[in-house]
Amino acid sequence: MAQGLLRFITAGSVDDGKSTLIGRLLYDSKTIFEDQLESIEQASNQRGTDGADLSLLTDGLRAEREQGITIDVAYRYFATPKRKFIIADAPGHIQYTRNMVTGASTADLAIILIDARAGLLEQTHRHSFIAHLLGIKHMVVCINKMDLVEWDEARYNEIVDLYRSFSSRLDIPDIRFIPISALAGDNVVDRSERMAWYDGPTLLNHLENVHVAADRNMQDCRFPVQYVVRPQTDEHRDFRGYAGRVAGGVFKVGDAVVALPSGMGSKVTSIAIGDKQMDMAFPPQSVVMTLADDIDLSRGDMLVRENNQPDSIQDLDARICWLGEQPMRPGIRFELHHTSREVKAVVKEVVYKLDINTLHRLEEDLSIGMNDIARVRIRTAAPLLVDDYRRNRATGSFILVDPGTRLTVAAGVLYT
Repeated sequence: MAQGLLRFITAGSVDDGKSTLIGRLLYDSKTIFEDQLESIEQASNQRGTDGADLSLLTDGLRAEREQGITIDVAYRYFATPKRKFIIADAPGHIQYTRNMVTGASTADLAIILIDARAGLLEQTHRHSFIAHLLGIKHMVVCINKMDLVEWDEARYNEIVDLYRSFSSRLDIPDIRFIPISALAGDNVVDRSERMAWYDGPTLLNHLENVHVAADRNMQDCRFPVQYVVRPQTDEHRDFRGYAGRVAGGVFKVGDAVVALPSGMGSKVTSIAIGDKQMDMAFPPQSVVMTLADDIDLSRGDMLVRENNQPDSIQDLDARICWLGEQPMRPGIRFELHHTSREVKAVVKEVVYKLDINTLHRLEEDLSIGMNDIARVRIRTAAPLLVDDYRRNRATGSFILVDPGTRLTVAAGVLYT
């Protein structure tokens, strides 16, 4: 039976083989076109590479390709008879950690690659913690380049033990380990005959069968309004719909709902996806709803159930990953974007900074630079409708934007 869509991200240190792994998945699962393969072979010949360099399938801009590194997040789509996939290939360089945050924010699963020769590095710790921070519940640790350590089971077990010791302090319920060679294809799509000591699934087999539907919050109904639909035609002059993406729970036609922050009640009279009328809507569908009553509802407001409402708060307790090139200074004003709401905000206090290698709290050196992860207290100019991030990723997360440059300088999650 088909498992639906799986969004996953690959991450790790520089040259761990992330792009090659994705290329191998696409190539061995026969989901690339002949002209793509021909283009890759031509580019590989120009670079003096023997055979097809499968990493080129996910390299981004031509200039980046010529440098031999992957900088941006490269998204690829493929499908097997069992499942559809969206892959985000995050760059390994430490200065591009922000790209990993972007790719992981919507991922159901993270693949962490570790070079069997090098073992765990700082980026291994950083990317694993970000996956934990962003609420990813499923992780696959691929020990890659096993061909370069002579398929050594002892080396594989050594890395597994080290990673388990580190990850025991992270709240990730499902961690799997797979020894692979992305370059040769061992245990990626096809089982390796050179690692007979490994009796687990191949990577693709695990990706096809991992169950992620239960990870979505289907209890707490949350519908942040993005746009009020008012067609300016005679035929639809009286139509008033509310467009947005369902952030939690299941909404059905006829359900009683409450609009926040006004507290006005009404009932759902219709739900549409494009021109198609639906009986219900659930995450992460983008829909247009209509209500029985013409109540005051605009962008940034939220439809919920009367007996199940989010917290309305202005003082936020959050963990952030700082993405700005300039250090963060408490007291500086930002724009905080949360669901479809934008409010002015200020970081009042840095509670502690995290040592990414040991996960120890640093309470003396509280300077926050690029890629640092810290716990902070934020005050907003108006109340936000939030849930604990561990319960709802959509209503428990936010970004901070520099109002002068319009650059995103931090991504954060809330703990209520």
